[in-house]
Amino acid sequence: MALWILRGCFLLVAIGLGLTLALPKSADPLATTEWPVFLLFVLGASAAVVADVLIQNKRIDLISSVYFGLVVGLFLTYVVNLALAPLFGMADPDSSIGAQKAIIVAFIGLVVCYLCISMLWQTKDDFRFVIPYVEFSKDVKGSKPYILDTSVVIDGRIADVVETGVIDNQLIMPRFVLAELQAIADSSDKMRRSRGRRGLDILNRLRNHPDLDFKVYDRELPEMQDQPVDMKLLLLARHMEGKVVTGDFNLNKVAKLQNVPVINLNEIANSLKPVFLPGEPINTRIVKAGEGSGQGVGYLEDGTMIVVEGGRDHIGSDTRVTVTSMLQTSAGRMIFAKFEGLAS
Repeated sequence: MALWILRGCFLLVAIGLGLTLALPKSADPLATTEWPVFLLFVLGASAAVVADVLIQNKRIDLISSVYFGLVVGLFLTYVVNLALAPLFGMADPDSSIGAQKAIIVAFIGLVVCYLCISMLWQTKDDFRFVIPYVEFSKDVKGSKPYILDTSVVIDGRIADVVETGVIDNQLIMPRFVLAELQAIADSSDKMRRSRGRRGLDILNRLRNHPDLDFKVYDRELPEMQDQPVDMKLLLLARHMEGKVVTGDFNLNKVAKLQNVPVINLNEIANSLKPVFLPGEPINTRIVKAGEGSGQGVGYLEDGTMIVVEGGRDHIGSDTRVTVTSMLQTSAGRMIFAKFEGLAS
């Protein structure tokens, strides 16, 4: 309601100002009334109100870009006007020289205002507009943004992790990663197509999560030109001072080589698996033969592989084994054990 009152007051002020400028300035009855000026004010104000009503989702970062761009552009235009004053002297504004000066200043002002707005609009994500006691910037959760890659979105576990409430950082989905995911979803290969569609479903889950700050990052830095997607991810993470979230083993290695912070979901999953000490008994089912002589291979419920010495003769049987050692790598965890007997 208050917004409509503001719009009504704006229209009334525009009508009053238009009438003031349109009515004759003298008492001469032959003076003409400048009704085009009045119509210009009324139509312009009406168009502004209509545009305000039709544009529902307004973004404060874009509005502030235009506002500050105009302020800086007009200030620079004023400086240019002062700089040109000695060149034109004290010319009468109604003279030809004064008219030329006005045209030059108006053109320069138009160009400067456009360039200022364009620059602020394109770099709105790189800094924040701050004036005393008012900050036109959305608070970013967490200390550093997390930048998602294609593999971690297709994997889907990131959505389950988010729903636990562990992550409160802003999640960034770069536009070039989204484009790669869409290309996978449109692939002629059935398996790739299903993986791509699963990734898009995961993104919708993240976007609709009420407690998650999720954002699609549209810009590409100049140094990203002609770079592969993985390198673009690392450049963006370095630019935003964020961390790359991935499940790709190779990307994890390259990120560490370039000193880019990375979070590997596989490493997180491995660190949360239960720890088995040497000598601890485990029940497992031998499902296949191992590579070594007499070895059998079984798996725990979480997918951890167990290599059992002396288990080859008991494939397909539930066995009781004793842990001898464990091997932890970034690709996963392996347990080595020896056969003790059949599980009761």
